[in-house]
Amino acid sequence: MCLGVPGMIVEVSPEDHTAVIETFGVRQKINTFLVGEVSLGEYVMVHTGYAIEKIDLEEAQERIKLWEELLAHEGFGEVPRPADSEGAN
Repeated sequence: MCLGVPGMIVEVSPEDHTAVIETFGVRQKINTFLVGEVSLGEYVMVHTGYAIEKIDLEEAQERIKLWEELLAHEGFGEVPRPADSEGAN
């Protein structure tokens, strides 16, 4: 099974098709070649370091909630959320 993780774009480097996402309080450099141009504040689904799909805020919130439920079930407790995933947009 392949699992994608939602992340918010917090830095963009279009010249080398990379960006930095934040998800659950962790920042990760990702490759954006598969989804094209991205902008600060957008959400993407990431799998093995590659953005594989752009998603809107509502979809990101739903997927983040699913991850939170899964992590809580596995005993990880509460996890940090991206700054605006509470509905700021």
